[in-house]
Amino acid sequence: MCHQTMALPDSGICSVCLVTGLYHAPACLGCGRIMQIETLYCGTCLSCEPVIVVAPCSYHQGLGVWIGQIKYQAQLSALPVLSRALVRRVLQLEHRGLLQLPQVLVPVPLHRKRLRQRGFNQAYLIAEAIAQSLKIPVVTEGLTRICDTRSQAGLSGRQRRKNLAGAFCLSDNFPYQRIALIDDVVTTGTTAKEIAKLFRLRHIHVQVWCLARAEAPGLID
Repeated sequence: MCHQTMALPDSGICSVCLVTGLYHAPACLGCGRIMQIETLYCGTCLSCEPVIVVAPCSYHQGLGVWIGQIKYQAQLSALPVLSRALVRRVLQLEHRGLLQLPQVLVPVPLHRKRLRQRGFNQAYLIAEAIAQSLKIPVVTEGLTRICDTRSQAGLSGRQRRKNLAGAFCLSDNFPYQRIALIDDVVTTGTTAKEIAKLFRLRHIHVQVWCLARAEAPGLID
């Protein structure tokens, strides 16, 4: 079933832009590659089983500008509609047996200095919106950003990995076994992978939920 046939969330984004921007074909939950059949991973990702990333749309297909406005301009009108689109995507995948709902939602934390400067954490706002729909609690204790890293924008993959190395800390008494890590957008996945390593060392299952993913060139053509 494509997203065009579904009732669309209201407000924030015009319905034509929303329909155009949402995925209309199955996408690999590893790399974002468009596929013919809805499965968990494409053939390439099957060999390495990367972190599962769930998103309702591609950052490059018209909706990315709204996410940028949420993050950098505190323009939040599109956040509810994109969050509901994400919830719909999650429930589709769960219904098809490709996804198990987590016990808790964990927003990607900001360093306290960045939080003071920006005034809000967009990942937390997204998590709160999702929680209202799915009745899954949001947990902000346990995962901490301990380094005030530079912005990832404009950095190469190698620079991103170096920038985030050791940037996060997970407390010893984190009590959950299945979590969804919430972020606004996944690009190279460096942040998700860095955090996922901490959880996987504790044998905690991690999936990433975001409003959009910025796939590598050619994967959605």
